[in-house]
Amino acid sequence: MRGKRNFKKEQDMAISTGDRMPDATLSRFGAEGPEQVPLVPRLDGRKVVVFGLPGAFSRGCSKTHLPSFMRTADAFREKGVEEIICVSVNDPFVMAAWDETTGAGKAGVTLLADPASELTKALGMNMDVPPIGFYDRSQRYAMLVEDGVVKVLQTEETAGACELTTGEALLEAI
Repeated sequence: MRGKRNFKKEQDMAISTGDRMPDATLSRFGAEGPEQVPLVPRLDGRKVVVFGLPGAFSRGCSKTHLPSFMRTADAFREKGVEEIICVSVNDPFVMAAWDETTGAGKAGVTLLADPASELTKALGMNMDVPPIGFYDRSQRYAMLVEDGVVKVLQTEETAGACELTTGEALLEAI
């Protein structure tokens, strides 16, 4: 299905600039298998980029969104960003395969899974797109977080778009 897609946002209260990031536990596939990754300790005392997208291996996420942060990782580091975290509502096995396929980790982007949509819902960024089988997925967003507080937040206004939330767009905003 091409063009604009109708999507249904589940919550009306989305995180805003100046808000503290919610406490959520993400996951990744580590040396011993799946492991829990508490988000707040990763953000405390650090300057971090966090961006969310609808799904690993989906077209826009694989061809545009993730690569934009891989291309701009060095420029973010020059601005003092210590880590770039990509969050997707997938399981850690899928995220590990996506990392291996794209080389995201080697390029400086940490891929973390939000399998139960815990962070996505806490941010108010969850959505459904029934025509393509997306339920409890994430809208596209990109943010700069300093010491757990959102300093810059960009979200897409149209489902399927990936313009305001790219690495280049976030770099321009900070």
